[in-house]
Amino acid sequence: MTTSNPKPYTFPNGKIDLPQGERDGAVKYTDYALGKFINDAKKKPWFKNTVFVVVADHCASSAGKWEINIAKHHIPAIIYNLKQKPEEINRLTSQIDLMPSLFGYLNWTYNTSLYGKDINKTKVGEERAFIGNYRTLGLLRNDLFTQIDDRKRVKQFTVSPSDKSLQEVNFKNEDLVSETISYYQTASERFKNGKMKSK
Repeated sequence: MTTSNPKPYTFPNGKIDLPQGERDGAVKYTDYALGKFINDAKKKPWFKNTVFVVVADHCASSAGKWEINIAKHHIPAIIYNLKQKPEEINRLTSQIDLMPSLFGYLNWTYNTSLYGKDINKTKVGEERAFIGNYRTLGLLRNDLFTQIDDRKRVKQFTVSPSDKSLQEVNFKNEDLVSETISYYQTASERFKNGKMKSK
């Protein structure tokens, strides 16, 4: 889905009825391409044993007034072709929660050092989301967003439930600051030392 967002917004001719070079056309082509891919897959003998995962990266114009614009990181994620009744989940999750949640749907038992959680096994109130860009990282928990960056600055914001706008707070929740730093710092250390590889 990321291909529908960056310029130059070009796509094969003759597939859709919108002009080249505009985001709307690229988005419509992405929709067409995903639909064609699934329809073609349905004709294959392996389709009935295949699960498809489609997830976005971030929304258009994700750079906003703040270093991280939470509203522009609200992305779609679809798990398709599970052998169960379709459902919609509106709880706070991250991209890293997608695979553990999928494994839960598949009833897999496994050992992992993943940082993600199965959303269906996450207690209400314990949801969190990791949001980041090139130089800034953050953790959203409930209505509080903790933001850290590569200049060792720490900020916290309350998040409006209606439009996800941010209001910086003066008194920091130090537990959330420590939690945010520890997630990213341990992930960095584990990656640098080869401990994130599958065995």
